[in-house]
Amino acid sequence: MKFVRIATVAIAALAASPLSAAEGPTWRNWGDDLFARAAAEKRFVILDLEAVWCHWCHVMEKTTYADPEVQGLLASKYLPVRVDQDANPDLSNRYGDWGWPATIVFGPDGTEIAKIRGYIEPERMQALLKAIIDDPSPGPSVGEAFEIKPAASAFLSKQQRAELTKNFDESWDDRLGGWGENQKYIDADSMDLAITRAEAGDATASKRARQTLDAAIALIDPVWGGVFQYSEAGSWSKPHFEKIMSFQAQYLRQYSQAYALWKDQKYLAAARDIERNLASFLLNSDGAFYVSQDADLDHDTDGHTYYALSDGDRRKLGMPRIDSNLYARENGWAISGLAAYYDVTNDPRILAMAERAAKWAIDNRSLPGGGFRHGERDRGGPFLGDTLAMGQAFLDLYAATGNRDWLASAAKAGDFVATFRDEAGGFLTSKTSEGKTGVFAKPAKLTDDQIQVARFMNLLNRYYGNEAYREQASHAMRYLAGASDEMARPLPGALLADEELAVEPTHLTIVGHKDDSRAQALHALARALPARYKRLEWLDLREGKLPNPDVEYPDLGEPAAFACSNRICSFPSFSAEELQANVKQMAKLKPSRAALN
Repeated sequence: MKFVRIATVAIAALAASPLSAAEGPTWRNWGDDLFARAAAEKRFVILDLEAVWCHWCHVMEKTTYADPEVQGLLASKYLPVRVDQDANPDLSNRYGDWGWPATIVFGPDGTEIAKIRGYIEPERMQALLKAIIDDPSPGPSVGEAFEIKPAASAFLSKQQRAELTKNFDESWDDRLGGWGENQKYIDADSMDLAITRAEAGDATASKRARQTLDAAIALIDPVWGGVFQYSEAGSWSKPHFEKIMSFQAQYLRQYSQAYALWKDQKYLAAARDIERNLASFLLNSDGAFYVSQDADLDHDTDGHTYYALSDGDRRKLGMPRIDSNLYARENGWAISGLAAYYDVTNDPRILAMAERAAKWAIDNRSLPGGGFRHGERDRGGPFLGDTLAMGQAFLDLYAATGNRDWLASAAKAGDFVATFRDEAGGFLTSKTSEGKTGVFAKPAKLTDDQIQVARFMNLLNRYYGNEAYREQASHAMRYLAGASDEMARPLPGALLADEELAVEPTHLTIVGHKDDSRAQALHALARALPARYKRLEWLDLREGKLPNPDVEYPDLGEPAAFACSNRICSFPSFSAEELQANVKQMAKLKPSRAALN
């Protein structure tokens, strides 16, 4: 899952702590009238895009925005605007590559003048504000956005796959593990691609995945569980201590899938530690999940000091702030992580937690037409990410339970996702723009969103056999294929989406009554089998045919499991040994991506 940008590390080494200073600029909210007011008053707009959990955002509040000269400059010529990026996906999607805090300065007409990544010390901020007053022309940080022309084909060319694979391989850190050299964390798409290749027998991918998973265990809080966002300075042992839902859900899912593949107990232990933190700290009484927990306790106790303490000593000092907003997107991520953990543990408590969160989201965040709003009251939207996350969660719950209601909910989400389609190419992040002027006249369009749409719509098509879903996946892939020629950064997600669109998933079907303990045992075995890209169904003939009846299964009078590939199915399996053997046999019939074009 690639849903959150890493907060940018400050170069300055401040011994610092957070939470907002008592005095500072008079912050305004983002709104439609913002630039009208800026034009009328001949003022610049400065946007402080922050996060509740962000350590360096707190430091910047305490130092930079508390500086009298900075405050004077802001009061004289600027309209200061502060936005919580978690609450405003439209703005965070547009400026996510600039980290948190992100500082963007606009002219009165909405023209971008400067975009600055991460912490800005007071002296540098003073110089920036003065320079813009003296010369408001756009600076070098505001490059011209290139226009992506969608490719004619929904598949990456052989040359594109080779180039993307080369970029992916070059991003690998052979010494420490992980993809990228300075900030150490598990990149979601890179790990998914490595696990996919490891399942296919790629020894190098297996080594890289395991080296990274082993190293990243250092980011798990040994006292309370939960994973810290990242480690800095090219080391796994210098963490920033925020605990953000996207990372909890991703690591829970991937450590669970790693355990399914390698049966290494330390991966199951890592998943267990992340789940216990979710259940203890980020779960509310109604069954929904919160957004994050802060990196620091307060101005005087930063994360390095606080998280070195024991449970008792931490609690004596108090609890770092938990962002208690309840967003559909974050709940979808949590459900998917819990479903993966349930698949390898068969723990009914985990499934109950995931299903309760899904029902809460349906009751409290659903929109007409199958979509989801972000929070209780959204400034903009609806946003693509919320419905995508919930749609994927529904697919994961369907595989985990065989309950067709979850699959129907996923289909409704897919239909709503289709309404974000831009006929010029790809899918927009929002149904509404952030403003009426400048860069905000049209919603943003993210490469990562196209990856998620392609993968979700493709899997939805696998379950339904509905070409309309496949066409939506292809529409996203054509945009990705066009983007891959323009972007220098690695795009492992594009390789994943391309492969999943071209190759059938591992296809397992349990045939038997859902109240039959033998069928239940077979379903549990199938869930726990190591296949990251999986189509798992449960055919109870009393419910009628499956939504995609592309295979006719016999009624043998007793529960059985079938593994299929290229519409060829194995002999029925009645035990774990038989099922594992049949899955391996069918895997040999699956063509490789390279063999298809």
